[in-house]
Amino acid sequence: MKKPLRGAFLGFGFIAEKGHAPDYQRRQERGEVDIVAIADVSRPRREAAHAAFPRANIYADPHELLADQSREIDFVDITVPPYAHAELARAALSRGFHVLCEKPLATTIEEAHGMARHALAARRVLFPCHNYRYAPVISEIRSILASGIIGPPRLVTLNTFRTMHARGVEGWRPDWRREKRYAGGGIAMDHGSHTFYLAFEWMRSYPTAVTAKLGNLGAYDTEDNFNCTLTFPSGIAVAQLTWTAGVRKVLYTLHGERGTIIADDDAVVVHRTGQGGQPSDAADTRHAPSAWMDASHKEWFGALFDDFCSAIRDDQYVSPSTMDAIECVATIHAAYESAARRSIEMAIQRPSDPSFSAPPVQRAS
Repeated sequence: MKKPLRGAFLGFGFIAEKGHAPDYQRRQERGEVDIVAIADVSRPRREAAHAAFPRANIYADPHELLADQSREIDFVDITVPPYAHAELARAALSRGFHVLCEKPLATTIEEAHGMARHALAARRVLFPCHNYRYAPVISEIRSILASGIIGPPRLVTLNTFRTMHARGVEGWRPDWRREKRYAGGGIAMDHGSHTFYLAFEWMRSYPTAVTAKLGNLGAYDTEDNFNCTLTFPSGIAVAQLTWTAGVRKVLYTLHGERGTIIADDDAVVVHRTGQGGQPSDAADTRHAPSAWMDASHKEWFGALFDDFCSAIRDDQYVSPSTMDAIECVATIHAAYESAARRSIEMAIQRPSDPSFSAPPVQRAS
C-alpha cells in the first residue's frame, strides 16, 4: 500500500483552516495525506489546529517544527502572511521538504528568484497556491478559448470588487492585510497574483510593461484601490482591484477578433462577431457555479493539490506555475514603481538566469 504524503502547516489562520484543511481531512481519511505537524504563533490558532488535526504535533515556532520533524514530513504548506514566505520556504527546502506556498510567492523579486533557485538546488518542489485557476468559471473560459470560438484574446479586462479587505482570524492581527510590514502591500499584493496569472494565461505570454495607479481611502499604510494597464506582445490587459466597492464581484472580459467572453461571477456569456465585424444577435450563456462568495475557496483546493502532487511525482521543482508566481511578483513590483513615479510606464524586468525561462502554458483544471 502506498504511504500517505506527510505534511505540515506553517501557519493555521483562516485560509489554512477553512480553505486547505477540509481537503486534507478528506484525504487523511482515505490514507492519501497525513498532517503530522502544525505551527502557529497564536495560542488560539494552535488550539484550533489541534481540534482540526488531533494527532498532529503542535508548535509555537515554525523553525522548531522544521527541526523537530525533519524525518517525519514530506511537504510543508506555508499559509503565514507574505512577509515570512521566503524565509520559511528556504528553511523548509534546506531540510528536504517540498513547499506549497500561498500567494504572493514573496514580497520582493529578489526573494522570489532566490526561492526558485533554492528549490532547484535542493531538488524539491516549490509550488504556489494559485487557486483562481481552478475555479469552474475559469475552467469554462479555458474551454471556450480552446475551442477557438472568439480567436486569441487581444484585450482582456479583470475587475475584482470587494467591499473591504479580507480580515484574518481574531487570534492574530485580523487586519494584517492592511499592514505593509506583514502583507508587503495592499490589494495589489493580495489580489494582484490572481489577476496577473489569469492575464498571463489568457494572453499566452508575459507582459513587457505596466502603467499603474493606486489610492488609499483608509487609515492604513497600504492601498485599497489599484488600477493598471499591462502591455503584452499579443495585446493589452486592464485591471481594477478595490476594497472599497459597493458589492463583492468578479467581472472579466476577453475580446478576440471573432467575439467576446464576459464572465460575471458564475455566468459566462459568449458573444460572437457577425459578418463584417458587426455584432451578432446570438449570445451563448453558460453557468459555472464557483462559490465566489466563499472567501476560503475550499472547493478549488483539491485540484490545486493534485497538481502539486504531480509536480512532486514528476520532479518538476520549478514548474510553469512557479514561473507564473515569480512573474506575478515582478509585475506587482513594476506596478508599484509606476504608481510611485506618477504612473509612468515601467518595463517589467525578466531574470537573466536561463533556469527561469519557462513560458506560461494553458493548464487543464
